[in-house]
Amino acid sequence: MSKADVLADLQSKIGTETYLSDWIVVTQEMINDFAAVTLDQQWIHVDAVRAEAESPFKTTVAHGYLTLSLIPYLTGSVNPDKPRYPGVRIGINYGLNRVRFPNPVRVGSRVRARVVPISVEEVRGDGLQMVNRVTIEIEGDEKPGCVAETVSRVYF
Repeated sequence: MSKADVLADLQSKIGTETYLSDWIVVTQEMINDFAAVTLDQQWIHVDAVRAEAESPFKTTVAHGYLTLSLIPYLTGSVNPDKPRYPGVRIGINYGLNRVRFPNPVRVGSRVRARVVPISVEEVRGDGLQMVNRVTIEIEGDEKPGCVAETVSRVYF
């Protein structure tokens, strides 16, 4: 697809849900691995016995930033076999406008992402900048685990 085609496609979808991911399970192994990499070994994440006894959640919970870091995977942005827009040579995370964690993601929870484009504009270097509202739902919970405005760029 050309840049003009992608721009027109995205502009036509502003404010409309464009993507709903499959569910994935947040496991204790994922939480432990994230804790090891980020050096955040807080007991509410990694100590199941203490979390059951002392946490208001009665189990371990994922780091908020772990939930946030699942967005590229959940939104299909990092699957080289299924590019969202053929013709894009590179896509990058450019930042975040707003992030909230309204509900903890308990170990064993299933989560998925919903994506709603908020804006798209052309940027220098033959690119497009997109802002999406991404909501990470927790199966069975009314409140989501994360709501973020992601800013990404694609270049042709």
